[in-house]
Amino acid sequence: MNDQQIKKTAEAAAMHLMGAECSQPFGPGVDAYKAFEKVFLLCSQHQGQRIVTLKCAPDNAVMLRDIYPSIKPGYHMNKKHWISIYPGDAIHAELVKNLVEDSYALILKTVPKKKKTSSG
Repeated sequence: MNDQQIKKTAEAAAMHLMGAECSQPFGPGVDAYKAFEKVFLLCSQHQGQRIVTLKCAPDNAVMLRDIYPSIKPGYHMNKKHWISIYPGDAIHAELVKNLVEDSYALILKTVPKKKKTSSG
């Protein structure tokens, strides 16, 4: 997938998740997708390419980086808990969608139950 396809796929997946909203708290050019005040997806640029950065369980992050050359440690984020997806032939829409959903699930675990029910 190219960078535009990855970005569009990730954004579409994010906007289908409960409570998800997009803002630019880090300035123009960086779209942050949050739910319950927690970021789970960043769309930005690095080295002239659009990239998608997602929260990821540390063990999964290592595995994904081993399998996919286009998945690297999170750009400008904690390298253990975040990954960035760059354009690449091995990247496909279902993978991007699943990684967005996994990132969302990770932040959801940290949201108090009371907050989830009052926002839903």
